[in-house]
Amino acid sequence: MQIHSLAAHHVSELDRLGDEIAELSAHLDAATARLLTLIREFDARGGWNTGFRSCAAWLSWRVGLDLGAARERVRVARALGSLPLLAQALAGGQLSYAKVRALTRVATPETEARLLAVGRAGTAAHVERIVRGWRLVDRRAEARETARRHASRALHVRPDENGMVVVSGRLEPEVGALLTQALAAARETLYQRARARDEAAANPGGVSAETPSLAQQQADALALLAESALHHLDPGAPGERYQVVVHVDAQVLADPDQPGQSLLEDGARVSAETAQRLACDASRVVMRHDDNGRLLEIAARTRTIPPALRRALHYRDRGCRFPGCGVRFGQGHHLRHWAHGGPTTLSNLALLCRRHHRAVHEEGYQVARGPDGVLGFRRPDGRPLPEVPLPAAVPEKPFEALRMAHESQGLRLTARTACAGWLGERLDVEWAIDVLHPRAQRSTPPPSSEPRLPIRRQ
Repeated sequence: MQIHSLAAHHVSELDRLGDEIAELSAHLDAATARLLTLIREFDARGGWNTGFRSCAAWLSWRVGLDLGAARERVRVARALGSLPLLAQALAGGQLSYAKVRALTRVATPETEARLLAVGRAGTAAHVERIVRGWRLVDRRAEARETARRHASRALHVRPDENGMVVVSGRLEPEVGALLTQALAAARETLYQRARARDEAAANPGGVSAETPSLAQQQADALALLAESALHHLDPGAPGERYQVVVHVDAQVLADPDQPGQSLLEDGARVSAETAQRLACDASRVVMRHDDNGRLLEIAARTRTIPPALRRALHYRDRGCRFPGCGVRFGQGHHLRHWAHGGPTTLSNLALLCRRHHRAVHEEGYQVARGPDGVLGFRRPDGRPLPEVPLPAAVPEKPFEALRMAHESQGLRLTARTACAGWLGERLDVEWAIDVLHPRAQRSTPPPSSEPRLPIRRQ
């Protein structure tokens, strides 16, 4: 009797621990719903646009998430903005984040209610299997549109009224995938390889408007692809043929408020700040004119940053030094510009990616090296931008604080809140997709002797 009593007590303790785990998990899922709501609002309002490339990059820096996990949080947060039923189920602790993350890959406002029933009835493994089957049906429906896509392929390149070039078109999926991969390679690898192959070439940074938006990042990558293609398609041509040339007066380069020119070779004007950025890491040719603008003398071309010094800079910094970035390739930035008398020495240089080089020159961000040799960055309003943000305040008993916060909102969570309605039946994915997916061919309902995953309506 004593052994039986001890065993029963042991089982009871384990049951209590299991219930506590389940209850805490429900609270964490409800808190995750709030977190995703905050991320969605922060993303929509551009709160990450403080020198970071994306909301995911900011999350990685601010809260320590892996960049892949941060991208997934942003994706789910955006998706839930148009899926109120799934968002409500997560906020009520009725669905786990794992289930919601899977369902948001395929859910639309029209199919949300059906997929919510699947999430409530099945386990996370069931949900993943049904989502995979759902996506397969979607792919089959898309295959029927392949012929129409092929016929509608096109690419248009035209100038607009402001002198910008507008590119638009429709590509077949495999060509689009090729372009997507090429753009990704341009962002990650092509720039560095081009610079390594031809250290004497002009800075390929261009003067395209650059913001953290994905659209403008893609535009920058396309510019790199075009520049690389020109070099490779006509390797025998001199390097100067494909340079981007900026004519800027010395006084303008030293002080943007001074009168003078800052023009591309075709006459298009660029700002003095842009000219300073390009001059940080470029080939330099000094020309002397008389009072009437006639050319009197032209000096030999020199590199702003010599090749040996560039190699030392890349070896020391090993990527962009802007907090939270770390992109491997970059441009040399003069902490004190050479036009202001700053020396071209390793101590006066820092490696910045194209995005953050522009942020420092044209968006008001500041960088300086302290007496200890450590770089310090500041936002446009002067506030420091630390390499690692300060940790958030955590209450002494975080779970109790979380429970009290939920109870104050009228949210009562128990160990049974997130339990699936599954009763052990065999899951027939093919039949489930036939019944649930609006594009699937309807099949005859299975006989009752073959149990299926129940869909519980609440």
